[in-house]
Amino acid sequence: MNERMRQYIELLCLGARAVGLDAGRRGGAGPSDALAFIFGRHPLTIPTLNKPTQKSRYVVIPKGNSFQLEKDGQILGEAVAVPRPKFYDLKTADGIPYSKIALLHGKDCLGSTVVHDCIRYRNPATRCWFCAIGVSLARGTTIPTKTPEQLAEVAAAAKSLDGVTHVTLTSGTTDTSDMGAEYQGECAQAIKRASGLPVHIQFEPPKDNDVFSRLKRNGVDTVGIHVESFDPRARLKYTPGKTAISLEKYFQAFQEAVAVFGRNQVSTFVILGLGEDEALTLDMCRKTAALGVYPYVVPLRPLLDTFLADADPPNLEYLHRVYQAVGEMLRGEGLSSTKSMAGCVKCGACSLLQFTEEPEAGEDKA
Repeated sequence: MNERMRQYIELLCLGARAVGLDAGRRGGAGPSDALAFIFGRHPLTIPTLNKPTQKSRYVVIPKGNSFQLEKDGQILGEAVAVPRPKFYDLKTADGIPYSKIALLHGKDCLGSTVVHDCIRYRNPATRCWFCAIGVSLARGTTIPTKTPEQLAEVAAAAKSLDGVTHVTLTSGTTDTSDMGAEYQGECAQAIKRASGLPVHIQFEPPKDNDVFSRLKRNGVDTVGIHVESFDPRARLKYTPGKTAISLEKYFQAFQEAVAVFGRNQVSTFVILGLGEDEALTLDMCRKTAALGVYPYVVPLRPLLDTFLADADPPNLEYLHRVYQAVGEMLRGEGLSSTKSMAGCVKCGACSLLQFTEEPEAGEDKA
């Protein structure tokens, strides 16, 4: 592992202590408890709030109009922070701050949790152990449900004022046959009409596979169907509610989604650091990529206010092996973040696949 790649892995997993600056949003879905920085042309979401960060050897310090990155007191260079979006200063006609409706993810992605409720989160016996979807709602930094009109208004402003280029929508799982996908589709349609931005949505495998075609007609460009882990033991322990959906059902949904949206426009999150079997995980990532589904490999981030708040991040050497292997799989299948129209894969800030899907993995592009 070259030194630059080691730094990226350490920053992504262990985070950095934020000295003299706001350490970011606490809780919620997406890149919470963290701040986004740009390294060369690559965005990277660095944890700044969780417990591993408190012991991190990295520090980010404001220096004039930029930030200085240090490790063990040694200056590594300038860290370019993603600036606070201008659209955060606006409010809807009924007085709701735009930042309670959608947030900037990475460098140019608008993200929103459309419904801040989940049938699995409500019950501790079915809740995913790493999930913090209810935290931001409890802290008053968001609203329970965003309307299509609100999201369309914010998306148009974010595009105009801050150069946002795509949108990611997610939601807690609802007790419906579409698992909450169709309401996200309505929101996507409104966003597309108001801004023309490509839209990505995320949901569990629906009971009705015709949902995919309806989403496509509503203007959804890409979808994420998140398995979280391919290891049955890790699934049972850390995603107890989602184990009601078999891996076979996930792969069926992957195939149906690719048939509608095309290769490279379907993705699934694969979390590393849940005690999963490495060989099994790589084998299933290979099977997923062969279908045209992008396995978006991310390290466990022990978020505050979750059941895993006291957990340790994954082993760095293990992460490096998996990232290199999955990057090679992506190249072999012709999959790339640059080909994705919208969503987490296109953003790339929460994963290191943005580096290893390229042959010159980990090289600094600055």
